[in-house]
Amino acid sequence: MSTELFQKMAQSIIDGDSDAAVALANQAVAAGIPPLDAITKGFVVGVNQVGAAFSSGDAFLPELVMAGEAMKAAVSTLEPEMKRTGAERVMLGKVVLATVEGDIHEIGKSLVGTMLSASGFQVYDLGVDVPAAKILAKVKEVDADIVGLSALLTTTMVKQKEVIDVLDKEGLRKKVKVMVGGAPVTRDWVQKIEADGYSEDAIGAVNVAKQLVGK
Repeated sequence: MSTELFQKMAQSIIDGDSDAAVALANQAVAAGIPPLDAITKGFVVGVNQVGAAFSSGDAFLPELVMAGEAMKAAVSTLEPEMKRTGAERVMLGKVVLATVEGDIHEIGKSLVGTMLSASGFQVYDLGVDVPAAKILAKVKEVDADIVGLSALLTTTMVKQKEVIDVLDKEGLRKKVKVMVGGAPVTRDWVQKIEADGYSEDAIGAVNVAKQLVGK
């Protein structure tokens, strides 16, 4: 019985159907299926499939965004049950995400955040136009493993370097990995500012993050 339910869960994510995802999550709780199983054997399977399709060019950004939203809806529906049963998802690491100072582009970063949380990272999204000092404070507060910095303008890219310099000054550079992304970011730029990872899209970012924490 649950196999079929897990397939439907995966499908609801592939379809980007938040309502179906929520209904299936509730159904799983009612049927006594452990919420973690619903996430890992059901919903995440869908996330991974959409991700693979996106990487190979068979799915497009709107589908990825909708899948992310459906995943968010499913997980938040299952959260009360996880708390009740004391089930903790094994977190792969803590990520502080921000669009750098002077830049107000949100969509790419939010999508990366959704996909990272769907894949098992604890994500602290600071929003847009975030100064380096604020990013540093959050890194210290939550003891972050990774910092993800987004920039969509060539003029704000330099702020990615500024954050790396600040982490360096604080002696945190060995411990905290830095991922950068955004349209103008290239591999040359990543090498130049000595970032640890770079991805062109949200699914790639998840893979990079997993590599950076050694998972």
